[in-house]
Amino acid sequence: MKVAALYDIHGNLPALEAVLRDVPEDAIVLIGGDTAAGPMPAGTLERLLALGDRAVWIRGNADREGGVESELWRWRTDWMWEQLGGENRAFLNGLPGTASLTVDGLGETLFCHGSPRSDEEAITAVTAEERLRAILADAGASLVVCGHTHHQFDRRSDGVRVVNPGSVGMPYEGRTGAYWALLGPEVEHRRTEYDLEAATAAIRESGYPEPDELVETLATPPTAKEAAEFLEQQALEKEAP
Repeated sequence: MKVAALYDIHGNLPALEAVLRDVPEDAIVLIGGDTAAGPMPAGTLERLLALGDRAVWIRGNADREGGVESELWRWRTDWMWEQLGGENRAFLNGLPGTASLTVDGLGETLFCHGSPRSDEEAITAVTAEERLRAILADAGASLVVCGHTHHQFDRRSDGVRVVNPGSVGMPYEGRTGAYWALLGPEVEHRRTEYDLEAATAAIRESGYPEPDELVETLATPPTAKEAAEFLEQQALEKEAP
């Protein structure tokens, strides 16, 4: 099978709609977590649920109770739950942490949000080999697809290939657009353009907490290098004794 890996949509429905138009009809859609935590949570979830059996879901840290740490993101997540209601809340909380699929030309592939062992653990383009080796020690697959850090990369460690498709809804690539990956028979990193001006207007009208911060990030995103270095430092500080 082919798999379209859509990660970190973050409730950005205009970006999602544009990507879905680009996804081949014969591809499974892997929804890689942090799906609804953004300005249009209900619409985003409704659009993805309409994919039915074509979609495979995993849970991100922002899709579960207690999965975010900063005060702003707790505010935003509380707002998201209010928009979604109890049934959708239970659905997101109940999603599995990982999924395994056999992808054409790539074999058994493990999909996770942060890392194979935690939806909050960050893997970046600059993760040190020693730390990466420990993270992947029990992955049990030759290809691991992860998200959480919102930038695309493709690297290897001790025979395990690690791919980040980037973020559909809040990318850190130094360039606007929606980022994802098409898997099978190769790994193809993709970028889809969408109407950012219209999306900005919708975000401002949504009632989303602190919309200006998100709008600025979408219009002038940090580069992948900047994001990787910052997020890696955060991960190391969190792991420090």
